Amino acid sequence: MAGVTRNEVCITACSDLFLGAGEILASPMGPIPSLGARLARLTHAPDLLLSDGEAYLLRPDGSREGWLPYRKVFDVVAHGRRHVVMGANQIDRYGNQNISAIGDHAQPTRQLLGVRGAPGNTANHRTSYWVPKHSKRVFVDTVDVVSGVGYSRAVGPYHDVHRVVTNLAVFDFGGPDRRMRLLSVHPGVTVDEVRAETGFDVSSDSVTETREPSAEELRLIRTVLGAR
Repeated sequence: MAGVTRNEVCITACSDLFLGAGEILASPMGPIPSLGARLARLTHAPDLLLSDGEAYLLRPDGSREGWLPYRKVFDVVAHGRRHVVMGANQIDRYGNQNISAIGDHAQPTRQLLGVRGAPGNTANHRTSYWVPKHSKRVFVDTVDVVSGVGYSRAVGPYHDVHRVVTNLAVFDFGGPDRRMRLLSVHPGVTVDEVRAETGFDVSSDSVTETREPSAEELRLIRTVLGAR
């Protein structure tokens, strides 16, 4: 097949978020994370449950395989058998995430979604983030509003901010004091380019290159999932 695209690398990186997940509810938000979860279901995570976010569980081809009304999702959230991949308008070095507002909370310059389910997600089960445009506007020293809770705050034993995948790189929180750490840069991206687009110093020991999809994964992405 033709050369691997950046989107296909990001889909594979999102698929790898679910390595070893077992039978959990995957709740990916956005096209790239959704394709990643579907790819994971087709390859290394066959027990994943894929939600349409409203009432049904889906097979990777989009057909229905079960019923999960939205009110029941809250039971799954409380039980902890879920991994959500949310977006972030802002995120800081400790994984505090903002999807609520930009500027002072009393009179923000931009009103966004509100905190929505981010506090409950980060308190109860594994949470990752997908950032389609890595920049200093997103990766900030301090978020304006804490929606999803990061490692600078103690929120209980089930707090698990797992990974951040962007269009440039993959991060975890294995740096000093649970700060963000650069794990890998995507093919064609340098560590210096990532640093230049990040609004805080990020630990970058032993950085690797994000893996490209295997031949079989690439076939599934292009012919079964229909993505490029």
